[in-house]
Amino acid sequence: MASGLAIEAKGLFKSFDGKPAVRGIDIAVPQGTIYGILGPNGAGKTTTLRMLLGIIEPDEGRRRLLGHERPLEAAKIVGYLPEERGLYPGMTTTEAIAFMGALRGLPLDIGRKRGRILLEQNGLGAYVSKPIKSLSKGMAQTVQLFGTIVHQPRLIVLDEPFSGLDAINQGRLEHLIREEAAAGTTVIFSTHVIAHAERLCERIAIIAGGQVRFEGLVSDARDRLRPQVRLRTRRADGAWRPALPADAAMVGDTWHFELPKSGIEPMLKALIDGGAGIEELSIERPGLHDAFVAIAGEAAAREMAQGTEVGAAA
Repeated sequence: MASGLAIEAKGLFKSFDGKPAVRGIDIAVPQGTIYGILGPNGAGKTTTLRMLLGIIEPDEGRRRLLGHERPLEAAKIVGYLPEERGLYPGMTTTEAIAFMGALRGLPLDIGRKRGRILLEQNGLGAYVSKPIKSLSKGMAQTVQLFGTIVHQPRLIVLDEPFSGLDAINQGRLEHLIREEAAAGTTVIFSTHVIAHAERLCERIAIIAGGQVRFEGLVSDARDRLRPQVRLRTRRADGAWRPALPADAAMVGDTWHFELPKSGIEPMLKALIDGGAGIEELSIERPGLHDAFVAIAGEAAAREMAQGTEVGAAA
């Protein structure tokens, strides 16, 4: 298996009660990157993360985590936030953070000190002595995140970390993820919200139906689709019309079509020479949502959207 990778997995299979959950997963996560596992609920994201961490064993395949063939051997240098949240409600925020660090071998006194610093640096200094039961759901989830990173792990694994967070706490979490990555920590997280992956990730795996449909750079996923051109002209017709692609479609008063493989320059020259009177011309690169639809299909995209709506309602 290759060096320079925080995580590598090849050919992971897992079934539960004879029903396949993950079918031949290959993943490579470079050290120091922010890596997203993107897919609808039920796609196999959580099962994949748990196999990578050694929480469950694959039926087939191999994985290596921070150089360890047995992932649990690296547990003390990994921070894991599961999708199922849970804190002792009677503990104070600082004690909860310190306790989670102690589970990874961090002395309690150091955990308390780091916990107070994390709370204060993230605008929660007023809550250092508050019990968990007095916090909102979003704040409690943020405290659990601090407990996940208090021992300063080399790898942070977050399963649907944005689920249930309001916009303010989502912003805090995104900032924290970027800070950890800037310090050299590898961050891998699963999500069914494309916007988070597009803003944060350098590399992604798109999973649907228990299989990886794409694995690589976000930019490479987007480059599978050609940029879209929007053109509005003063004249509706003329000698310049044949310069437009055959599949160009008029929507309202604007032409929509893919950027020709020859580029924009030949068409632009024909428009100018033909007196089209260009009033508006824009070239828009496809977003990750468009790439996801092209890679995983409309059905998977609809499932993603439904999962997002359910999470927002919660």
